[in-house]
Amino acid sequence: MVAASFGGLTGCRTPGTRRHQAKRRRVAGTALALILIGASIVGPGVLAQRPPQGPMSTNRYTPESLGYELAWSDEFEGPVLDAAKWEVRGVGPRALGYVSAEAVTVTNGLLRLAALKREDRILLGAVGTQGRFMVRYGYFECRAQVQRSPGVWAAFWIQSPDISKGEDPALFGAEIDILECFRKLGPDIVSHNVHWAYGPNQKSTRGMQSHLPGVGEGFHLFALEWTPEKYVFFVDGLKFYEVTQGISRIEEYLILSMEIPSKPEEIRNTVFPDEFLVDYVRVYRKRG
Repeated sequence: MVAASFGGLTGCRTPGTRRHQAKRRRVAGTALALILIGASIVGPGVLAQRPPQGPMSTNRYTPESLGYELAWSDEFEGPVLDAAKWEVRGVGPRALGYVSAEAVTVTNGLLRLAALKREDRILLGAVGTQGRFMVRYGYFECRAQVQRSPGVWAAFWIQSPDISKGEDPALFGAEIDILECFRKLGPDIVSHNVHWAYGPNQKSTRGMQSHLPGVGEGFHLFALEWTPEKYVFFVDGLKFYEVTQGISRIEEYLILSMEIPSKPEEIRNTVFPDEFLVDYVRVYRKRG
């Protein structure tokens, strides 16, 4: 285990509650997508997606231009997953799949999180920094290529260890979805969201769809700025959303995962094997 030496970033925390088992969606009306989010401890609830939108301006931001400096990173340059930074997260059943170390590999400078079939199982890759690296506030960035298929989806997110213990996100944290790629939303759309208060009164900002031509092909930058006042979501340096709801003020951990829904009909067009490829993950802190 590694403990960071700068303020607000620490290691050696006990992992928290696992994320709710699945996020499901359907299209209604004029293609307004609905994401169905269910925690294993409560019944499912329907939360509307916001309509797709382009960037808020043509300005392109970098963490440095926003006053940040590099604090932690993984470039995935070794032959295996760095156990000082990550662990395979939640090995065992997850919706229609099964999280397995077999679906997590590091080769040619890339973390590869797969969805693949092994006999009667669908194996999924997922890694997290729980117990190794915790952080509160900063700029979070990954360079990645999303999966090719509908049904399964790539995800880059931040999770609270205490999210199911209470309803105030300032005290108990939030799930911050920096990237989710639901292919059925369209080839040029990725989604972001914030959830808090896991349980019967679970809340959400609603899914925020970012439309950017070509985002479903090749490598792109997916980023979040998290401050005490707001969350700001970026794709390729372009600002798409700012939200002030559900602000966590506690340390949380990072997750990269290949996700799968819980209804078999939702993966009928999935082509296995598929992969979520990650070039790097970088975390920045404010200078000074």
